[in-house]
Amino acid sequence: MMRPDDDLPEVFLCLQPVDFRKGIDGLSAMVAGELALDPFSRRLFVFSNRHRNKVKILYWERNGFCLWQKRLEKERFHWLRSSGEVASLTGRQLNWLLDGYNINAMRPHRELNYSSVI
Repeated sequence: MMRPDDDLPEVFLCLQPVDFRKGIDGLSAMVAGELALDPFSRRLFVFSNRHRNKVKILYWERNGFCLWQKRLEKERFHWLRSSGEVASLTGRQLNWLLDGYNINAMRPHRELNYSSVI
């Protein structure tokens, strides 16, 4: 299983929804341009779509970009509300967010179990 490390020093959460047709090039350009952050830093950059049911995580790993995505089948991610364009999280808080927790209320989504994708 691939998950961010709880011990990450800092994660940047883009507070505004993004166009999920964007891939590595579009998201890294957004990090550098609109968010005025360094996409080559050893940080994770987290984005959500308008419906808050998908998340993409962009990061630089030694010699190239990596892009990780999660899609919820039901429910929505509990996105932080704050002024500005970006919020800072810890690795542990990011994993809570990915698990469905409302970071402010600390309540998770219910677990879903399926037997087929069809």
